Amino acid sequence: MTDETNTPPADDAATAADTGAGNEAGLDPVEALRAENAELKDRALRVMAEMENLRRRTEKEIKDIRQYAVAGFARDVLTVSDNLRRALEALPGDARDSADAGLTALIEGVEMTERELLNQLDKHGVKKLDPMGQKFDPNFHQAMFEVPNPNVPNNTVVQVVQAGYAIADRVLRPALVGVAKGGPKDAPAQDASVDTTA
Repeated sequence: MTDETNTPPADDAATAADTGAGNEAGLDPVEALRAENAELKDRALRVMAEMENLRRRTEKEIKDIRQYAVAGFARDVLTVSDNLRRALEALPGDARDSADAGLTALIEGVEMTERELLNQLDKHGVKKLDPMGQKFDPNFHQAMFEVPNPNVPNNTVVQVVQAGYAIADRVLRPALVGVAKGGPKDAPAQDASVDTTA
């Protein structure tokens, strides 16, 4: 009988120990799962943000490729446009006025070809730069020489040697220009906070 009475308390102690260990083990796995869940959630959010950034970058690259794909071809075609313009400028004015019907038709054909070429370039986003009278901008113009001219401000484009072209915001070819020298300096912008009447 003593064995039977000693056995239940031993079983109770073992059961209590198992229950205590089960409680401690029950808290640790839950906390571990919560930590793992938070880590996985953080990873998922980071991957989603990274994928969104990749999507935006890819869209921008595709847009740039579409917009600037014609740039190399357009740059090569610009020489054709220049040669058509040179052909028209090489013809003296009096020869044009006194030309027979065949020569007049040829001149008109060259003019129409040049016009259509420029229209097609414009249709694909290639714009002609017209810097005459503008302030010299090294991003769009290349100065070839200086022209002494006291009537216009310094660094004003007074002569265009070769037209420039741009596609969207990129320069295909800078305009070759002559820049004024010796004119009045650009007037500095006055500070609006300074009262000049006093």
